[in-house]
Amino acid sequence: MSTSKNTLPQMNGGLFLTDGGIETTLIYQDGFDLPYFAAFHLFRDEKGLRALRRYFARHASIARKNDMGFVLESATWRASRDWAEKLGYSAAELEEVNRRAIRLLREIKAEYETPNSRMVISGCVGPRGDGYDPGRIMSPEEAQAYHSQQVRIFADEGVDMISAITMTNPHEAIGVTHAAQAAELPVVVSFTVETDGNLPTGDSLGKAINMVDRATGNGPAYYMINCAHPTHYESRLMSGEPWVERIGGMRANASRLSHAELDKATELDDGNPAEFGRQFADIRSRLPGMNVLGGCCGTDHRHVEQIALSCVEAKAV
Repeated sequence: MSTSKNTLPQMNGGLFLTDGGIETTLIYQDGFDLPYFAAFHLFRDEKGLRALRRYFARHASIARKNDMGFVLESATWRASRDWAEKLGYSAAELEEVNRRAIRLLREIKAEYETPNSRMVISGCVGPRGDGYDPGRIMSPEEAQAYHSQQVRIFADEGVDMISAITMTNPHEAIGVTHAAQAAELPVVVSFTVETDGNLPTGDSLGKAINMVDRATGNGPAYYMINCAHPTHYESRLMSGEPWVERIGGMRANASRLSHAELDKATELDDGNPAEFGRQFADIRSRLPGMNVLGGCCGTDHRHVEQIALSCVEAKAV
């Protein structure tokens, strides 16, 4: 069922968590082989399905325990045509795995949602290319055509919203936003940034947000930042510029390393979860409108727990 962006629970204030780095958790902690970082590939058997259910349940329980909302982000970041073809999926199999991903989240929501812990189901759309490298940049029209199939499946499954995660350039973000608008679904755009706080294309975060807003009539419900450590972008958020008010959340990396360094790493850098949580609370103290909080590469339930603990304590002071 379509939902106005103004009726999304997280748009009404309150703290909302989301999960951590699902792919790095499944690989480094659970021992799964995820070719192309494709978490959706685990839906192919019961062992993988159990792992995904356990992963989402663990994170949802943290939100419930702390009376926080939770955005359930589907394990479909790689579940689009180009990536699925690399893994040998037919069009019918790809559609079915996207549907199964949303149905799993409905089960988690039914089990863990409470009146004090509202849960929002989000259909996750990832980039056509790599999440660190924009590669060949599509036109907004090409991006809309590419992502529309996945967005339509999510709409048919009754998601509350679409999240465009690890967008590396504004053109693809515009295309996903238009696809969501055509499906009458709220959409959130989350940009990948480098250690200098800019997108991999070199565009500033403010420029990218303004470009998407102008092209889509302020289409996204809000924006997020992901796949970077808080120290990589926090100074940009304190600029006082109008675009900062459009940022409603962040999903940060555990590591302070650059994307190039992380690509070469042979071991997981999970940082310091307690420090990580305090950094989130510090940013929120200056930007209270940033209320959707979670992790990206290298993070897990420990980091999300520390975000909840630090932000609840800060709120109580």
